[in-house]
Amino acid sequence: MNVQHKSLAAGRWNELSFAEQMANIGSEVERALNWKAKNNEDYSKKASERALELMDLTLASTKSPARLKELARTREVLVDYFDGTNEYKSTDESWRKYFFYFTYAARLKMMPKGQVIN
Repeated sequence: MNVQHKSLAAGRWNELSFAEQMANIGSEVERALNWKAKNNEDYSKKASERALELMDLTLASTKSPARLKELARTREVLVDYFDGTNEYKSTDESWRKYFFYFTYAARLKMMPKGQVIN
């Protein structure tokens, strides 16, 4: 697998909060799901590989044992969904729900005080 996120792999990834990292992973998963729905296997595969690359960067920068366990399991289930037999019975909707909360948390962090997300 080629490195697609070179500047992030060079250390910039560690500057992001965990929620921001997971939100970025979720964006790639969303792209993979959208391409899968359009029956474009090539683009879906590329997006899922980018998601796994970001997941690996997050795993490498995580120190918390509980977080490591969740990330490793999430990676395992993600690989099973896109490249395996979907043994864990994941759905597009379950992936969207999982990553939505990280995106929401990352957006809250970026909002000026007092501003509300619509």
